[in-house]
Amino acid sequence: MNKVIMMGRMVADAELKTTPSGISACNFRIAVDRNYQKKGEERKSDFFNCVAWRGTAEFISKWFPKGRLILVEGEMQTRQYTDKNGNPATWYEIQVDNAHFTGDKGNAGSNSGYSNYGAPPLSEPPAGYGGGYSNSAPANEAPSAPSAPAPKADFSSADTDDYPF
Repeated sequence: MNKVIMMGRMVADAELKTTPSGISACNFRIAVDRNYQKKGEERKSDFFNCVAWRGTAEFISKWFPKGRLILVEGEMQTRQYTDKNGNPATWYEIQVDNAHFTGDKGNAGSNSGYSNYGAPPLSEPPAGYGGGYSNSAPANEAPSAPSAPAPKADFSSADTDDYPF
């Protein structure tokens, strides 16, 4: 089973785009706070790439500006591609089926320190992907590979005492 539920803040405004075949889509990132923190340190966040299609994309781009708290439901997917240096790489993203309001209206814009990492170009949704709020038939084309590699995490100096397990 592949089910992801995340609640976080929009890192930037979601930009609604339309594919050549007329399907609405948007890429966006959310910052999700970790449940634990070291004493005396600021709470850390993890950043997740998301993509929404059709009605779900239109809903998110209209109602969730930068800084707004959002709850997304969907599935985690990976795409293999070759980066500009010829190295194999993997892009991870949440295919958003549903998005929900959470918190109050006053939450918008409260975190202005996040910067948006360039998401891969939008293409057609994967075959069989329904897109949440739409009754449109899914396209038969698979998404194209991203044009920019995802940032790589450096775990070589990770302090395992930080983990709650």
